[in-house]
Amino acid sequence: MIQIDEFAGRNIAILGLGRTGLAAAKSLIAGGAGVLAWDDGKAGRDEAEAAGITITDLRRRDLSDLAALVLSPGIPPFDLPEPHHAVTLARACEVPIINDVELFGRAMNAMDAENRPRLVGITGTNGKSTTTALVTHILQQAHLNAVCGGNIGRACLDLPALSRGQVIVLELSSYQLEITDHLRCDAALLLNLSPDHLDRHGDMDDYQQAKVRVFKNQQAGDLAIIGVDDAEGEAVFADLEDGPQSICAISASHALSHGIYVLGGKLVDASGDRPIEIADLSQAPGLRGQHNWQNAAAAYAIARHLGVSPDRIAEGLYSFKGLVHRMELLGQMGNILFVNDSKATNGAAAARAVSSYSNVYWIGGGLAKEDGLDAVLPHAGNIRKAFLIGKAGPDFGVALEGHCPTQQCEKLERAFVAAFKAAREGGDPEAVILLSPACASFDQFDSFEARGEAFGSLVEAILSAIAKPAAGESS
Repeated sequence: MIQIDEFAGRNIAILGLGRTGLAAAKSLIAGGAGVLAWDDGKAGRDEAEAAGITITDLRRRDLSDLAALVLSPGIPPFDLPEPHHAVTLARACEVPIINDVELFGRAMNAMDAENRPRLVGITGTNGKSTTTALVTHILQQAHLNAVCGGNIGRACLDLPALSRGQVIVLELSSYQLEITDHLRCDAALLLNLSPDHLDRHGDMDDYQQAKVRVFKNQQAGDLAIIGVDDAEGEAVFADLEDGPQSICAISASHALSHGIYVLGGKLVDASGDRPIEIADLSQAPGLRGQHNWQNAAAAYAIARHLGVSPDRIAEGLYSFKGLVHRMELLGQMGNILFVNDSKATNGAAAARAVSSYSNVYWIGGGLAKEDGLDAVLPHAGNIRKAFLIGKAGPDFGVALEGHCPTQQCEKLERAFVAAFKAAREGGDPEAVILLSPACASFDQFDSFEARGEAFGSLVEAILSAIAKPAAGESS
């Protein structure tokens, strides 16, 4: 835990008691602050009370004595879509509104320069989590003391106490960045930008302005990495060219005269006098697909800035297994790969997975989202057969007519058995049994994690059964 001493002896309020709010409350209490906490949900309040945190209904209290109001990321600090009543009260009392990432940034800045950990900030519309996990993996493989958190895994204030020699890798959402003023990243990354969360930010310009705050406070010697495969990224790159930090462009779609790019699956460092091929990403099973090429280019730029050699980075790229439940390679049996992409809860996410493989035996379905299979259909030529489950199964079958063969299976186990049989009989040089449902899980599972774990258990059982020696054989 990172102790926050700034508010010792003063009252500070926490609104929202999920993992970030609870971590912030514990950090502030450890630093001597008087913490008043509230969550509109009873479960959050009960968990906080069990941890010894004082519960106070901030909607019905005079907030004028507060040193600050700390918001959880899901609670909007501005007028869109609608401010929480406690936020309105805090504004009326001119109470500063901050979040846990701002507290983290202030704690970092309070440290002596020689003892300050190095900080990596990663944002973008897509790919943040995978890139955060990939960077952390590469750094750990290179024997650096690297930990990750923020919008992935542990809340930033729940990470180990700040110390010299650490490298902290934070995934940062627009919700976290929009009211963060003091965060300074040694390496900051903007992967890409496309419309998202506009109900919160109002329009694309305000969304972009939240994202580019990851570069705020960078100094000479720091590095800004920008994906330039979209017009918004190109504009951000141009805006930063006159800044104090160094800048590096990355691309997964075209060669760059200066920067890091992937072309035809080959990762190339063109940041020096001549382009140097670093890695063949076709040999990196956890980084299949063009979207993952961008993640690899970004991770390379960050790791090089932190002093990791190109050879060590290539080793980390090759050994990366992928994020749990996101195009996660679970194993292989002969020519058959088993890939868990249970996190693909909408058509756009499933399309990225389907487009990344040939000869796909696709398990899809569940509780459908509004986008249906519109994004998947252009890539349906990669699907040898679709095995459909859940409430969306019949509708998905209709949508896939004329695109690929389908089979209604209803349940995941039945779909897996049918897909495995078809893949074994298919004769493909490489077959992929892919769980990428394009649906929420709640018709049959409590979460996408539970769905992915069920798929993993099926994979483990079939691999164990195949590997087990027949009766009478020596082991």
